[in-house]
Amino acid sequence: MPIHDQGYRRYRGGKAGGRAWLVIMKTGIRTMLSDKKFIVLLAAAWLQFLVRAVQFYIAANFSQAAVIAPKADTFRDFFDKQDIFVYILTVTLGSRLIAQDRRVNALQIYLAKPLTRAEYIFGKLGILASFLLFVTWVPAILLLGVQVVFAGNFEFLKANAYLFPAITLYAALEVSMTSTTMLALSSLSTNSRFVGIMYTGLIFFSLALYNVLRFITGSTRLSWVAFGNNLTQLGDVIFRVTPHFQTPWPVSLLMVVVLIAVSALVLERRVRGVEIIA
Repeated sequence: MPIHDQGYRRYRGGKAGGRAWLVIMKTGIRTMLSDKKFIVLLAAAWLQFLVRAVQFYIAANFSQAAVIAPKADTFRDFFDKQDIFVYILTVTLGSRLIAQDRRVNALQIYLAKPLTRAEYIFGKLGILASFLLFVTWVPAILLLGVQVVFAGNFEFLKANAYLFPAITLYAALEVSMTSTTMLALSSLSTNSRFVGIMYTGLIFFSLALYNVLRFITGSTRLSWVAFGNNLTQLGDVIFRVTPHFQTPWPVSLLMVVVLIAVSALVLERRVRGVEIIA
């Protein structure tokens, strides 16, 4: 059968309209949800929610258990105890997001399509951020609802109306800093295990440096040198509890913003379709 030359024709189809990042995010989420081990990890991250829900039920139905009744700082403590799962999810999932694409040279394939670097980065960022919000913001907000249901009134919520914005703001800060930092580190290597080690080393080295400085100065004003301490300080201010450190909260906020900005700069430099070797 002869093949007739149709010549060049302009593409007349539709365009994604900037939704390519959403496709990357959805595909990544579906891939992770097909992993049974990852599902078990997500389930374990919700154990504290179940324990807190039982605590709220007992406090609401037994007057003798008033000592365990929820308070505003209960939700601050909830985030503190979820940090271990935030760390595990960040290392196990975030370390591979760009490193694996670099290992198999998939960046050239991604960016050869009508896809910008920003869309690629936001798509990858959305994967990690979605799961981190699922184990922090979602259960914390549900706990507010559980408290109202078990108490049978809105007294607690009225007395602590700032909790909803506080939970949302702190979760946004934590997820933004954690996700961008890990994604930037993931773009620096083709080995996801090495990326996980770099992230862990960054956390513990900065914390060790702070402990040395605290021992020398006898003060906690230099807590900003440890990245985790900045989130802790901001969390204390947001939830209106006594701060752990003497560092002014604007300094801690500045360090978080700087870390996010540096991570964004690293991503801008490292996420390229073609490596240029000088």
